[in-house]
Amino acid sequence: MARVVTRIKALGHWLLTPGETLYHRVVHAGFWVFSLRIADRLFGLARTIILARLLSPEDFGLFGIATLALSALEAFSQIGFQAALVQKKGDVKPYLDTAWTVQILRGFALAGILTASAPVVAGFFGEPRAAMLLRVLALSELAKGFTNIGVLFFQKELEFHKRFVYMLSGTLADFGVAVTAAVLMRNAWALAFGLLARSAAQVLTSYILHQYRPRPRLDASLAREMYGFGRWIMATNIVVFLITNGDNAVVGKVLGASALGLYQMAFLFSNLMATEITHVLSQVTFPAYSALQDNVASLKRAFLQTLEVTMALSLPLSVGIVMFAPEFVRLFLGEAWTPMVPALQILAVSGLIRSVVAIGGSLFKGVGRPELDFWMNAARLGAMALLIYPLTKRYGLEGTAIAVVFGGFVALPIWWITSQSITRAGYRAFLWSFLPSAVGTAATSVAIVLGKTLLGATTLINFILIAAIGVVACTGVYLVFWIGCRTGPFRVLGLYEHRGHK
Repeated sequence: MARVVTRIKALGHWLLTPGETLYHRVVHAGFWVFSLRIADRLFGLARTIILARLLSPEDFGLFGIATLALSALEAFSQIGFQAALVQKKGDVKPYLDTAWTVQILRGFALAGILTASAPVVAGFFGEPRAAMLLRVLALSELAKGFTNIGVLFFQKELEFHKRFVYMLSGTLADFGVAVTAAVLMRNAWALAFGLLARSAAQVLTSYILHQYRPRPRLDASLAREMYGFGRWIMATNIVVFLITNGDNAVVGKVLGASALGLYQMAFLFSNLMATEITHVLSQVTFPAYSALQDNVASLKRAFLQTLEVTMALSLPLSVGIVMFAPEFVRLFLGEAWTPMVPALQILAVSGLIRSVVAIGGSLFKGVGRPELDFWMNAARLGAMALLIYPLTKRYGLEGTAIAVVFGGFVALPIWWITSQSITRAGYRAFLWSFLPSAVGTAATSVAIVLGKTLLGATTLINFILIAAIGVVACTGVYLVFWIGCRTGPFRVLGLYEHRGHK
């Protein structure tokens, strides 16, 4: 019994202590980031499924119009000060008060612009009901401006166990308020109140979890220094916003609010697994790459192992989405959502490409070259913009999805060349990183086809059983790679193994 208690105490100590070496800090951070994302997406998935049953596609479309305008302003005003301080070497405390003051000013500016432009945005989409939603969401931006700037240390110092609590507080608040409001109101206001609750909860938690207490201060020289790095973050955010929301604007304008609700739901589920995996890894790898930026050999090894793990998770999940899309939509969302199935399957390819391309973003920022991320995404945006309107007009949601996928394919060669240049990794090393995922995905596909042929996926039990068989098949292949040649995703425990680097 004493041994069990000792082990439990040791586990608790490990969960709350990042460790001293970079290796241990990255592994500890990775555990907490994955835990956060799993918890966040499980609550998000449950929330979406519940709200899809209580609300209509039109409700989601109305809220989508409001959040589209909100996201646009956030992207066009994201100055990247926090990213600059995470990447910066040395003591960053002298910069904190200036960054916090600019953050507050930005919050007031966004709230004012949203309030004033609400009628214009609603009129553009022909949905006057969206105007009041926008005015209420402006309060969310105002509240977020007061977030404690000290939370950036959760990422900079790889203290993701604290970031877990900080982010999850918002997720839980959103879930509880949105579901309760949906039961009572049965309209798009439930989604808006959930977002407000998320912002308020995270602001409060930020001051509970970090002891730093910012004060109003504006040092122009420090602001200019942070802006030198942050301007590329802002430019990239604008481009990424146009990539990820330009399709929403086209669908909402050309096809209407109901079609927008269908498209946004298809995009959510098609990108949920693949891009969330990359999002998790990027949070950890950005500060890790910053620490390794002067050691090319370690940087190369870290990047290739990240690529291997990302592909091993994203590729089979994306293929699974394509194969299970019709059954998933009918079983979990209902017949009203079945028109989104073809778009969902096409967008799964886009999700896979996004997961691969996004790996380069944290690398570029970590080594102090954020402009590379901007140009890569700018090429992607240009390619998508050429096709999205005519394809949407002719083929509907499927045409929009095809344009999005085409933009992703254009970005791939740029990602390949720039990543090789920075890490000095040859094409054979890149291809070897893809091998376990390719074989594992083939095994998964065969298992799913056999399962659907023999059992059918028309019931929830059979659906879960076939999915589990696919997971077992893929896991088995990865174990063979690990046992046979010490490669594949199971070597994640050795990720960024540079034990002497503090």
